[in-house]
Amino acid sequence: MKSIDLLTFGEPLMEFAEVERQGERLYLPGFGGDVSNTAVAAARQGARVAIFTAVGGDSFGQDFLKLWDREDIDRSSVIVRKDGRTGAYFISYGEEGHVFSYARAGSAASLVTVGELPLAQIAASRVLHVSGISQAISESCADAVFGAIRHAKASDTVVSYDTNLRLRLWPLDRARAIIHGAVALSDIALPGLDDAQQLTGLDRAEDVCAFYLNLGCSVVALTMGKSGTMVATSDRLEVIPARPVSAIDATGAGDTFDGAFLAEWVVHRDAFRAAAYANAAAALSTLGRGAVAPMPQRAKVEAFIRQ
Repeated sequence: MKSIDLLTFGEPLMEFAEVERQGERLYLPGFGGDVSNTAVAAARQGARVAIFTAVGGDSFGQDFLKLWDREDIDRSSVIVRKDGRTGAYFISYGEEGHVFSYARAGSAASLVTVGELPLAQIAASRVLHVSGISQAISESCADAVFGAIRHAKASDTVVSYDTNLRLRLWPLDRARAIIHGAVALSDIALPGLDDAQQLTGLDRAEDVCAFYLNLGCSVVALTMGKSGTMVATSDRLEVIPARPVSAIDATGAGDTFDGAFLAEWVVHRDAFRAAAYANAAAALSTLGRGAVAPMPQRAKVEAFIRQ
């Protein structure tokens, strides 16, 4: 019997989002990091969620521990490196949207090794979720993600992978090799269209979905922004429409989609229903600034869907 619906593995990042007050530019603190965001989004939909990572023994690390406690996320396997530090990033806003600046090199999370994996927790989870960023931050993390995936497969734990390409962290050829290798071992692929086009060299969404299915995934949910989400399985292909809203900030929308999708999928294993629900949750997450703060609770998502 699996006691955890979703276990995420990756790097948390302290967030500082730009605001303007009385003519001054300020940065307000918040929380980020793709898999931590995914964990919070899933927990807010009622899933039983755990996270594995490492944080520094600094105030940022303590803030994350408190966040996960507030969100009822099991952080029993999180490593606290007393002399380490927790990464951070800054969000600035301009005419073309948000711009990120990072201070993450040498973070506590980037030092995770295969030997530190919580094998029992992986085996106790229904889904393990990792991402391209989880593997891009260091060679040891890339190896640890592969180790986690292989242990999950041996333990009948479903593997979910978000390609989440960040070319500031590694060159495209290396990203392609590692991400394609990891997706080939995964059950659910959660790519974004822009990233997937760079990774696969393909333009059409249908071809991208076919590419990932051919690698070995059984479900592909390709997010396409305002064009919705294309969901593909071996016998069905369908575009799930986006939910139009007056978006303010899309910083955490993709991670919200992932968390909401997986929280729904573990209930009924219907990827098309899960994508429709996740589109609604992701839309609501764009109505505020920052990644975590605007992520909706289940009741709000359900009310939005009923409108």
